[in-house]
Amino acid sequence: MITYNDIYEAEKKERYSDQLQQLPKNFVRDVSEYLKEKKEISSKDNDIFSDVVLKTKKQLENAMLLFKQLMLRRKKKILNLVLVASETGISKQDFDNMFHFEKILFEELMKSIDLSDRKLNELINGGTEEQRQKNDLIVFKDYVEEFIGLEGEKVGAFEKGQMANLPKEIAKILIDSGKAELIEE
Repeated sequence: MITYNDIYEAEKKERYSDQLQQLPKNFVRDVSEYLKEKKEISSKDNDIFSDVVLKTKKQLENAMLLFKQLMLRRKKKILNLVLVASETGISKQDFDNMFHFEKILFEELMKSIDLSDRKLNELINGGTEEQRQKNDLIVFKDYVEEFIGLEGEKVGAFEKGQMANLPKEIAKILIDSGKAELIEE
């Protein structure tokens, strides 16, 4: 069973360390049970002004605040790890100290950073010759709502008269349906 002091000590260790701290595997579940127990005690109506009830309410508020601060510090450390990993290529530092949901967060952020870096490189290099040959420049004849592209990404929406450089397959569908026309280069 976890106590208020355990939550306090975990937050304190996280605050004063640069590294992500190791917490027990069941820490989040134990905190949840602790908070639930304190809520039940503090919600009893027998004697609202009872010292026990008032103390429990204050302890509940403080425990919730400490837990939120602990999780925020851990998120900040994970964000820093993502930035370091994206620059150095080393991505498993402190991985053992992460909860499962934190590992998922880390991996998803790494994927987003990688995608962003690839898009930036494409913009800097003006896109590859291969991409330019795969796309057609079209102008829209009508409003076209947002749709899902070939790789599952959202595309659009497009206003009448708006131009777009889209993959040939998508451009052909839009042209054949009469919603756009090809712009000759």
